[in-house]
Amino acid sequence: MFITPAYAQAAAGGDTNSMLMSLLPFALIFVIMYFLILRPQQKKVKDHAELVKNIRRGDTVVTSGGLVGKVTKVVDDDQIEFEISDGVRVRQMRQMISGVRAKGEPAKEITRDETPAS
Repeated sequence: MFITPAYAQAAAGGDTNSMLMSLLPFALIFVIMYFLILRPQQKKVKDHAELVKNIRRGDTVVTSGGLVGKVTKVVDDDQIEFEISDGVRVRQMRQMISGVRAKGEPAKEITRDETPAS
């Protein structure tokens, strides 16, 4: 039931190699989290900042709330004004823009290939 003194002395000495091996899984988890979570998120934030910075008059934007409109005025570095309907203009913070369509890019339509069944 009790540990003999010989086993107790061997275990108490400790080995630097065993300590290194016990820390290895934590290091591997950090490396995996960096490449699978942190790095793609940083890239996504950088791409969004670039997208928002390059908004120009005439671009079609999509807000995070789902509004789609055409930019009529760039107010300042933080705000834009866009038109969602004829005569209806809205001011929006740039950071709340989720997507920008180029000036000539049409909206994507869902097409169905309907052929008569024979």
